[in-house]
Amino acid sequence: MRSAILFPGQGAQFRGMGADVFGRYPGLTRFACDLLEYDLVALCRDDPDGLLSQTRYTQPALYTVNALHTFERTRREDRPADCCLGHSLGEYNALLAAGVFDFETGLRLVKKRGELMAAASGGGMTAVLHTTASRLAEIMAQDGIDGVDVAGYNTDEQIVVAGPAGPLSSLHAALQRRKVRFAPLRVSAPFHSRYMASARAEFEEYLRKFTFADPDVDVIANVTGRPYEKGAVVSTLSAQLVEPVRWTDSVRHLLSADPETVCEEVGGKSLLRMVEKIRTAATPPSLPDPRT
Repeated sequence: MRSAILFPGQGAQFRGMGADVFGRYPGLTRFACDLLEYDLVALCRDDPDGLLSQTRYTQPALYTVNALHTFERTRREDRPADCCLGHSLGEYNALLAAGVFDFETGLRLVKKRGELMAAASGGGMTAVLHTTASRLAEIMAQDGIDGVDVAGYNTDEQIVVAGPAGPLSSLHAALQRRKVRFAPLRVSAPFHSRYMASARAEFEEYLRKFTFADPDVDVIANVTGRPYEKGAVVSTLSAQLVEPVRWTDSVRHLLSADPETVCEEVGGKSLLRMVEKIRTAATPPSLPDPRT
């Protein structure tokens, strides 16, 4: 039976995270604090200034905590996973777990990524609930809403959109008129959309300063919903800034190899709940036994 490890992204952070692992890895923890130039432990434990929810702090903090939990899993000599996948930022932890780069390289990458994404402004993101992508496209066409991109396909009926404040506000009104549930996300810019093009260009240039290995196991990419191809780390990670997170496609690809794949999530259960919704939607309902 195949196994997969899932790594959450931004939004999974919480005050107190890392308390169970920082003390076990004092050297790595001190190294991370020195590289980031702030007290990561205090940030995660106490968040005295409310910075943990800010992108430039969230991303390095979550990457570090996810990484330490992964090292803890290895220390326990748990069975190595057959596949790794992460949601947005979590993809960096998936690549770390698959041996594509070391802890330091990953931390430098997410530090830069967080800074570039934090510098973007002028819009936001919204999760649209209990609505398919095709229905959402229909609503936007009916109301002439332009400028809003799909930023994530979390499940068949949970879509994340991103765009400037004006078009996003128009979409909110259109959804309210149709009694479609939605939830604005606490982010500062329209991530995973066309509006991150300048950040993508700068990040791609930064990525080219590093050398990456091919993954030891399959890592399913957000951009394609398929395993990373050889030599595609730079292009894939830079494209991730402007392309939607194809989580539904990623999970479907994972389950296509083995529908009974056992999934383990690092640090939570939100991704596992998405997997079960996708798994259930992909499983045809049982037909009645004609003999009864």
